[in-house]
Parts: sequence; structure tokens; C-alpha cells
Amino acid sequence: MIAIGEASRQCGVGIETIRYYEREGIVPRPARALNNRRLYSASDVGRLRFLKKCRDLGFPLSDAKALLELSEGSAEDCRSVKELAEAHITSVQSKISELRRLEHALSELTANCDSGNVQCPMLQRLRTMDDI
Repeated sequence: MIAIGEASRQCGVGIETIRYYEREGIVPRPARALNNRRLYSASDVGRLRFLKKCRDLGFPLSDAKALLELSEGSAEDCRSVKELAEAHITSVQSKISELRRLEHALSELTANCDSGNVQCPMLQRLRTMDDI
């Protein structure tokens, strides 16, 4: 059993994030020592690592929690996992599309920029354009 600081180091999740996960019921509250300090087992650290990996992949916290629950179930439900992952892929693709649109808009706006101009063409365009 280890303290929260060591659990944080081992799983790469900040102490405040761990406490948040506990308050929100995303992970179970850990055991307590006689001095009331949290004590984390290898299993607790494993859960936190799992959540970190899900978050690193961009899964929303609700989906990360669902994936954690699915991973700890008596029978892993691969269909549900696939559905969550496919929905996330769609979301990522949508974000990429939006970022490309923003990149194109910014490229167009900056194409006319020239250092030394008295009036900035980009700022003028931003004042007058309807929508990006």
C-alpha cells in the first residue's frame, strides 16, 4: 500500500485529479491508514493508469469511466468498447476537419500580411467578414 503522492508518481495522474476521480465516483475511495491518509493498492494504481491512458487518447471522462467499468466487468463487452471507440473516432475526425477549416481561414487571412503596412489587412478583414 502506498500514499497518494507515490500513487500519483506511479500512474502519472496529479494528486488533485486523483482526489477528483474519487469525489466523482470514477474510482473507488481507497483504504485509509490509522492516521486517515489514503492508501493505494496496486489495483488502485492500475485503475488510475488505465484512466490516464484513456484520457491521453482523448476520451471524455465519462467514456474513460465506462471503459474502466467495462474492463473490470466479469465479461468484457467488446461490442460496447468498439462503439465507444468508434464514436470517439468520429469526434476526433470532426475536430480535425474543424482544425483544417480554421487553418485554411487563418492562412487566407495572413496571406496578405506584409510587415511595414500602415494598416493590417488581416485586422481589416476580421472587422468586415461575416463568418469564417
